[in-house]
Amino acid sequence: MAQPPQTSTTRNRLLSALPPGVLAELLPKMQSVSTPLKKTLYTPGGRIEAAYFVESGWVSMVAQLDDGSQAEVGLIGREGVCGVSLALGIDTSFVETYVQASGTALQMEAGAFQRELEQHPELRKVLFRYNEALNAQTMQTAACNGRHELEQRLARWLLMAHDRAEGDVLPLTQEFLALMLCVYRPSITVIAGVLQRAGMIRYTKGSITVLDRAALEATACDCYETVRGRFKQLLG
Repeated sequence: MAQPPQTSTTRNRLLSALPPGVLAELLPKMQSVSTPLKKTLYTPGGRIEAAYFVESGWVSMVAQLDDGSQAEVGLIGREGVCGVSLALGIDTSFVETYVQASGTALQMEAGAFQRELEQHPELRKVLFRYNEALNAQTMQTAACNGRHELEQRLARWLLMAHDRAEGDVLPLTQEFLALMLCVYRPSITVIAGVLQRAGMIRYTKGSITVLDRAALEATACDCYETVRGRFKQLLG
């Protein structure tokens, strides 16, 4: 059951970047909710009923194609918010958005959220900058998927997930990775095996453990650092 936050602090980095007075006004108006695995927050063309400031776990934005296939176009953890388009006056979703690693979030109903945006220009400014960073992630992902080798792409994606995880164990299956990277599962099996033999990861059914992050960073394409640099530039 959703509950009001009990403290004046938050793990969400966007909210933490706000002036203390603004944060103190906003937090009592939010509800702390659990975000269980595979929970759908938004559907393509569906109305955005609430904004979710992620505090733990992470959420995927997934584009659906006419043939029924899917590909991930964005990843949101505690650095961001789901439903940022509300800040632009847009209350429908273009992609499916669902929980990929269970956690928690601070939720605010869409109408209330938009009213707070009118009252707090500091919040609006932070969300505009986050929207630009998220767009950079989406655009770079499209370029990466079209031009880089699967080994580089898998290493990049594991780094992005690791950044948003609570530790080194990532709750991932090969089926899910294949979906996220828009490839067939046998391809993931082969490349995950390469990374495992190199000592970068350990794969067991349902999870991947990051063993050597530095080696993963050396294997990933420059898309990872490019997007991370853009986030730092815009959000600190």
